[in-house]
Amino acid sequence: MNDEEFESYINSGSVAAKILKEAGTLVKPGESYLEFVITIENLVAEEGMGLAFPLNVSINEDAAHDTASINDDRVFLPCDVVKVDLGVHLNGFIADTATTIDLGNNGSLLKASEEALESAIRSVRPGINVGKIGAAIQSAIGKYGYKPISNLTGHGLGRFSVHNPPSIPNISHPGGPVLEEGMIFAIEPFATTGTGIVSEKSRCEIFSQIRERPVRHPNARKVMDEIKERKGLPFCRRAIQYNKADLGLAALMRERVIRGYPVLSDAPGSLVSQHEHTLIVTSDGCIVTTR
Repeated sequence: MNDEEFESYINSGSVAAKILKEAGTLVKPGESYLEFVITIENLVAEEGMGLAFPLNVSINEDAAHDTASINDDRVFLPCDVVKVDLGVHLNGFIADTATTIDLGNNGSLLKASEEALESAIRSVRPGINVGKIGAAIQSAIGKYGYKPISNLTGHGLGRFSVHNPPSIPNISHPGGPVLEEGMIFAIEPFATTGTGIVSEKSRCEIFSQIRERPVRHPNARKVMDEIKERKGLPFCRRAIQYNKADLGLAALMRERVIRGYPVLSDAPGSLVSQHEHTLIVTSDGCIVTTR
């Protein structure tokens, strides 16, 4: 990458870290889920950045991909374990970071994913394969008596692209891609009291465009007009200011122009924690952009 691109990654990471820290102070029992999401997303705009994806706020056994719906009436409850996953970008250069807020008494669960992330970061350098990162994560979480979520991974980041190679496993894995200087990716360990495997729920509020294709359905065309500025980055239903958006989204799904991201959840009654940072691989280790 050139110097300008490098600085964009550093700047987006700095803003993401600042906003995520603020977010951690706003999650309290009785507070509105929708108002919290809107507040944090507005802070991103105020900093002159774009959202890389809708703010993910996933509670308890839900690990990823939840966000507020248009008329969401949920509030945070005592004992909730709240994952806040934030992505911002500057001219398409992305920072992806996450933390977990414990409204109950689950400190060891949070410590497991936090220490797993730090252990993974210490292992990053050119020449190692991604399986060694997964081994560091699995070992750290296991020491606390929890399981890593095996079918969720970290991921490479590209310009206007949230999920690029390489995938960074959360469990020990033989071999895999070898890290090279200049690679940019997010590491995101998940620790769980459940099975260690997530599955899709029916709830789906987040989507992204996956191909260019002419569409005839008038409601679909209206939705396309509203999402084209996203340049393929994920968007959410509540961000579409069109009263027949659901019809348009359904048509675009049928035509396979967009895809949905259903909420991903471990077993009912389980608890999941998550921590995440974005890294740039250097000649002797890495730079964490989102500290």
